[in-house]
Amino acid sequence: MLLVAWSLAAAASLHILEEFVFPGGFKSWWCACRPDTAGSVSNGFLIVINAALLAFSAAVAVAVQAPRGNGVAAWLALAALLFSNAIFHLIGAFQSKRYSPGMITGIALYIPLAIYGFAFFLRSGRASILTALGAALIGGSYHFISFANHRRRTRAAAKVEMPR
Repeated sequence: MLLVAWSLAAAASLHILEEFVFPGGFKSWWCACRPDTAGSVSNGFLIVINAALLAFSAAVAVAVQAPRGNGVAAWLALAALLFSNAIFHLIGAFQSKRYSPGMITGIALYIPLAIYGFAFFLRSGRASILTALGAALIGGSYHFISFANHRRRTRAAAKVEMPR
């Protein structure tokens, strides 16, 4: 159980390393591929969002291991979020016709861990079908919410820059 609990935190750590350290270049890739929201993606934003991901991943791992295991729904929602992040990287790579930093760990870690985790928690009875579906919807919706927020932030920044 320990490995399953901490697997998403470990995968997220490796994913962030791929995006920003080796080979890195995620911010440049994002700005080139999504110029309509590039103004919303600052270094500060990327630091905060990834620190939040790591903190949430650790909190979920601890919660899943608790005696009552109340973190299972959160683990499944996080797995769905990471799965959708892998899909985001794949779609971005196809659209841009270039490597998306984070794509390798997304494919190699996020997708298999989500599939395994959903099957594991459903088979063990620690999650019901309804819990798994709800977690998949919540976690999978992150990128829709994120893109809407980036568009909103970009519009707000453009209004501030435009003289009246």
